[in-house]
Amino acid sequence: MTTAPVRRDYKLPQITAMFWILKIAATTLGETGGDLLAQTLHLGYAAASLLFLAIFVVSLLAQLRARRFHPALYWTVIAATSTAGTTISDLLNRGPGSGTSTEGGLGYGAGAALLITCLAIVFAIWRLTGQTYDVAGITSLRAEILYWTAILLSNTLGTSLGDYLSDSSGLGYTGGALLIAAVMIALLAAHYLTPISGVLLFWLAFILTRPLGATVGDLLSKPHENGGLGFGTYGTTAALLVILVAGIVYSHKRAQQTSPSIRRPTVLDNV
Repeated sequence: MTTAPVRRDYKLPQITAMFWILKIAATTLGETGGDLLAQTLHLGYAAASLLFLAIFVVSLLAQLRARRFHPALYWTVIAATSTAGTTISDLLNRGPGSGTSTEGGLGYGAGAALLITCLAIVFAIWRLTGQTYDVAGITSLRAEILYWTAILLSNTLGTSLGDYLSDSSGLGYTGGALLIAAVMIALLAAHYLTPISGVLLFWLAFILTRPLGATVGDLLSKPHENGGLGFGTYGTTAALLVILVAGIVYSHKRAQQTSPSIRRPTVLDNV
């Protein structure tokens, strides 16, 4: 006689329009929150990375131990990967200080290439395990660990890509944000108009929300002389935190209304 495995359903949110709103808010918050500690408060990228990684590990352990979806816990982990990704990327690209020069680091292009390689390795390992890439079907601990590893790397990569577009490409914060937004609109159109796998489109959109957040966060917080709107890291971070908390409260109320007997939709069904 064998014991039935414990089901780990409903650990992750349904992929709806609200999911994407919260994802963009969380990744933008990660950019401004990471810059707030590392640059504005002069903590430095190395120390800030250690702090945010500690928050990530603690919140992730709580998420892995949970037996159902908790919006506040899930989005705390997402925000932690985003803030940690910001400072880790800056540490790789710029060095351990709190400045914006890339002389002490790999540079945005090399940093992005390294992170793309790491993310590709994670997805290759994921495939070898036989676990599904479809987040609507992730119910095992192994798949969830791979999921969060990919998220941490994608958020770190997104910062490098966002910085490359904003600084190295010459597009600036506005141009970089508009370019990524246009690509995401194209992905949405592809979902409805082409037979391209919804799972593939989901992960492409998921990864691109991070450089979108990086460029929008810089656009909002950086001073006018640097091409930003000058709202500062304090004001921008506070506003984004309010938006994220309001969205989490809404998601919590929606989750309470969802019956566990209803089959979860596949990826992007409700976008």
